[in-house]
Amino acid sequence: MTSSDLEQTAAALVAPGKGILAADETVGTLTKRFDALGIQSTPESRRDYRALLVATPGVSEFIAGVILYDETIRQQSAAGAPFVSACSELGIVPGIKVDARTQPLAGAPGERVTEGLDGLRKRLGEYHALGARFAKWRAVFAVSDTLPSRACVSANAHALARYAALCQEAKIVPVVEPEVLMDGAHSLERCEQVTGAVLHAVFAALFEQGVRLEGILLKPNMVLPGKACPQQVSVEAVAEATLRCLRRHVAPAVPGVAFLSGGQRDVLATCHLDALNRADGPKPWRLSFSYGRALQDAALATWRGKADNVPAAQHAFRQRARCNGLAALGKYTEAEEDLARHGTGA
Repeated sequence: MTSSDLEQTAAALVAPGKGILAADETVGTLTKRFDALGIQSTPESRRDYRALLVATPGVSEFIAGVILYDETIRQQSAAGAPFVSACSELGIVPGIKVDARTQPLAGAPGERVTEGLDGLRKRLGEYHALGARFAKWRAVFAVSDTLPSRACVSANAHALARYAALCQEAKIVPVVEPEVLMDGAHSLERCEQVTGAVLHAVFAALFEQGVRLEGILLKPNMVLPGKACPQQVSVEAVAEATLRCLRRHVAPAVPGVAFLSGGQRDVLATCHLDALNRADGPKPWRLSFSYGRALQDAALATWRGKADNVPAAQHAFRQRARCNGLAALGKYTEAEEDLARHGTGA
């Protein structure tokens, strides 16, 4: 895969009206979600659930790529084909989570750094051989009046940039995910300040590591007040603050910004994405989505591990994906949401 191939893959992942399904939950995380619904968590049930999502009829109209977990990318479908081959045949680009999760940052109480650079070159080569064509690395930043520290921002920005450089060397598109967390009582203005500082540091580090920006995707948080902030704001205010922050700190060479949902309710995440795409002003990047629970929750609650529920679960997933695909075009409406909840959709 040449640099132009990387650029083509990156552009395809945020094609008009399409986004990315984040199905890279760890075994522990997905088991907790299964337990809450009385679903037995086994390698087979986790595979069947993810297969249910990607095999949803017509969903490739709205989902361009899927981020997988190490367990899933090594599995075969129920029909005996490699899971990644099944994704590709359905028109969905396979991706892989490659970070080793976060650990406490030494000397920085309350802050975390993402690990996983050791051995990453070898793992990326293996994942490419397995069929992965893009990857994801997530860094997290807690917010308070004093956090994040400069040490936390610097350490995570450096790790993200080294990961991205290694991905491009391995002919894999890096999805760069710096997440400013919604936890806390911070204001919209404080979130914008922190998000701007984080993005500034990340792009400086990407430049230092020689990362080709045309061959990456950015997966940032939207600029939102903390969950406990007494002053919540309109979707239009979120769009205004988010776009202002991106314009100040994200290079226009980046082909796409695939927002994370970050714990937002599914409908609200869709409304925010729609407002971003409807907003006036320059947007040199494609604004899309890379949602996990905001795409999956309705489908998982419908499925509940029962084969008889698969058609209804797939309908719920397709409608949620459709709503976000429309939001990525700035064409989402309340009528579409009514179809997602009650109707058959188009």
